[in-house]
Amino acid sequence: MAVDADARGARVRAPTRPGLLRFAPGLTLFLFLAPVAAGLIGALLPAFGYLPALGGERFSLDPWVRLAAYPGVWAAAATSLWTGLAAAALSVLLTVGFAAASHGTSLYHWMRRVLAPLLAVPHAAFAIGLAFLLAPSGWMLRALSPWATGFDLPPDVPLSPDPYGLNLVLGLVVKEVPFLFLMMLGALAQVPADRTLAVARSLGYGPATAWIKTVLPLVYRQMRLPILAVIAFSVSVADVALLLTGATRPTLSVLILRWANDPDLGFQFLAAAGACLQLGVALAAIALWLAAERAAAAIGRRWTARGARGGAERPAGLAKGLVVGLTALGILSLAGMAIWSLARRWRWPDALPGQWTLHNWTHHAGEAVGPGATTLIVGLAAAAIALALVLACLEAEDRSGARPSTRALWLLYTPLIVPQVAFLFGVQVLLLAAGLEGAWAALIWAHLLFVLPYLFLSLSEPFRKLDPRYARSALCLGAGPNRVFWRIKAPMLTRPIAVALAVGFAVSVGEYLPTIFAGGGRLTTLTTEAVARAGGGDRRLIGIYAVLQATLPLLGFLAAALLPAWLHRRRAGMREGL
Repeated sequence: MAVDADARGARVRAPTRPGLLRFAPGLTLFLFLAPVAAGLIGALLPAFGYLPALGGERFSLDPWVRLAAYPGVWAAAATSLWTGLAAAALSVLLTVGFAAASHGTSLYHWMRRVLAPLLAVPHAAFAIGLAFLLAPSGWMLRALSPWATGFDLPPDVPLSPDPYGLNLVLGLVVKEVPFLFLMMLGALAQVPADRTLAVARSLGYGPATAWIKTVLPLVYRQMRLPILAVIAFSVSVADVALLLTGATRPTLSVLILRWANDPDLGFQFLAAAGACLQLGVALAAIALWLAAERAAAAIGRRWTARGARGGAERPAGLAKGLVVGLTALGILSLAGMAIWSLARRWRWPDALPGQWTLHNWTHHAGEAVGPGATTLIVGLAAAAIALALVLACLEAEDRSGARPSTRALWLLYTPLIVPQVAFLFGVQVLLLAAGLEGAWAALIWAHLLFVLPYLFLSLSEPFRKLDPRYARSALCLGAGPNRVFWRIKAPMLTRPIAVALAVGFAVSVGEYLPTIFAGGGRLTTLTTEAVARAGGGDRRLIGIYAVLQATLPLLGFLAAALLPAWLHRRRAGMREGL
């Protein structure tokens, strides 16, 4: 008992003077809150007719009158609301069901390895692959025709894109389930899940029922913020909606993007009002979710109090099968794009191309160099700056001994919870006024807003779990706090830092709206080019951009897996910890 007490005492961190690092958390929050607040103001003022640069000298309700009278705007808002909520609800249910049905099994550990690379692939790349997989002439019907479907020609049916938003929901679920599953893994690492499950199983509860009744209440609170971020993203996503919904039934974000890019500058007022409406739709979706969350909690408490030992096994098993199917669907979507990029002739209904070629790549490689270089530079710069800010915040936290409050964390994730289009439109107005639209600094900064929260999510727990006795021993030997950080903490965090950089780079590669609004058409990335090319009919060219867009993040994660092992190749103890 004395040894355990000593060990617990050794783990108490002795605060040291943070020095200039004490300003890091405040500076980081300012870098996020100031642009979001300024962007919301920059959208709110034109929404009420005030934009002197375009002749709006006084406040007016005319933009709202025009918005209310615009054909299809309320249908677009309704589509955004229901697709976003449906995608988020399905993603949460499938994630919880899969974890409950497979916790501790070989499938559970296998999916941990498979879902991380899928998470790295940008939404637009998945959407492009899914659109071609489900299209009337897509890979799925090719594989089933004519022997199963009887189709000698592609059917004239709006399978993808579809005007009802079903494909949009499917595309979002394919991407959000891996994200929520990895967030759940982080939450599970902070609770005694295995011990809790063992106690529940000893009382006769089924595996899935035991998990939902005992583990889910422990981890859900930590997952609430990621879930709300998923809701806000799903109701306001633009690139996936452009690819998976019909042009005649766009979502609200697609309409706003259309108005913002209209040559008639009078549409800027309409776009501003639409951005405010988009914010209202997102807040309504979050409010509905929180209300449903309370109702579900009340039902869950009554279910738990009744003491039923089963009831969740079959639904959880169904969720497990669906998650495996969605994972296969995502892999097939990417594989289909890779095959199209190498196809020379692919006639209906052949399951594979009749002729293969590398000509597509060699002929169009030059076109992708510019967007690819921009993607690489912006992604690496945003991830590096975000890493510096996150490490400074975490080191300041460690030296002062103070943990950030829940309110501070919510402020940090504000860019993820507020719909992008709601404040990026205002940011674009401010960049235009300052003459910074299309500048490299503006584009990197716009990406940084979304990269840093994800990087903080990836790195905060590994940093906080470092055994403080190593640092304490170095301090006792005369090393200063800075030297302890560079010689002790940083080497021990090599793998988490590499993974966090890969996560940040992947987030940057997938950013569409920040590039559109901050790049001003002068700076384009693989994502913006892939979405633009998706409107054409050349599947080979679209496949090239989709493959490039998916490959860069995957290479980042590959480097994150290999680089730490190479750096510590002569340090056996460090390699064991990687």
